[in-house]
Amino acid sequence: MASRPLYGMKATAKAHPIQGLVKYHGMRNSERRYPYHDSISLCTAPSHTKTTVEFDGSLDGDVFVIDGDRVEGRGAERIQSVVDEVRERATADYAADPVRLESENDFPSNVGLGSSASGFAAAALALAEAADLDYTLPDVSTIARLGSASAARAVTGAYSDLYTGGNDADCRSERLDVADDLEEDVRIVIGLVPAYKETEQAHKEAEESHMFEARMAHVHDQLVEMKDALRAGDFDRVFETAEKDSLSLAATTMTGPAAWVYWQPETLEIFNTVRDLRNHEGIPVYFSTDTGATVYVNTKAEHADEVEAAVAETGVDTMVWKPGGPARVLDDADALF
Repeated sequence: MASRPLYGMKATAKAHPIQGLVKYHGMRNSERRYPYHDSISLCTAPSHTKTTVEFDGSLDGDVFVIDGDRVEGRGAERIQSVVDEVRERATADYAADPVRLESENDFPSNVGLGSSASGFAAAALALAEAADLDYTLPDVSTIARLGSASAARAVTGAYSDLYTGGNDADCRSERLDVADDLEEDVRIVIGLVPAYKETEQAHKEAEESHMFEARMAHVHDQLVEMKDALRAGDFDRVFETAEKDSLSLAATTMTGPAAWVYWQPETLEIFNTVRDLRNHEGIPVYFSTDTGATVYVNTKAEHADEVEAAVAETGVDTMVWKPGGPARVLDDADALF
């Protein structure tokens, strides 16, 4: 685990959101969030979530606040599952006290940029630290997974693989060893399409899509291809595979009972812009989407300015990010309260 400045019942952590490279879809166990297959992602920086938690016996009950707003309903239930898991594992008496949790994102939420991943990763690490759990990051990933399976990979950071399984010993995230160029030279241009999206229900109905079995039949080949390309440092293979996986995921999502269509006209315009840059300008660039309309445009550092300008010409706001590291505990001076 990262360096451990013990605060005694209070801690602050920071985590980066993720871009799915080979995404999971559907759960073999929705309560414990065991996906049907492995999934691989890339953390994106400097975008991040910062979360402070404190066990406080003076409170009447747990309090959850995100970006200044009190969390209620299903959102609170998901946070509660992570808090309760930490309480179950902790041995310190104070871990039974009510929790105050406050979290802030420095990037837009609920638009397909992985805010639930960074949010639950930061929360799980801060809670584990405050409860004095002497855990490795893969251990913490099994707690974060209960809020969002993608959060497990945001805990371990950079290029990470969440292994499928039917227990916490198997279903955990580990950081993958990749070639240095994929850590240093990758740039992710964000084409921001701010259409609200909801992911959880899409996972619940995934099995009812007639495309689900087809995806399951080929996703393991995509995982093998992705791992081999990452190890070889092959930029084009990595992000071509991610682009194709985005299309496969969307096909499954759009053919479920609710017929979710997340893409907007701007999304498709960015796709076409990326293909023009690649096919006519010879620029190494690929698009990717998670569940949402916003687009990740993956390229190399030397082409980032040109690619960003082309994406901006579609009329969307842009940001340029790069690979981010694991979740980490912050000093008490960085606490939100």
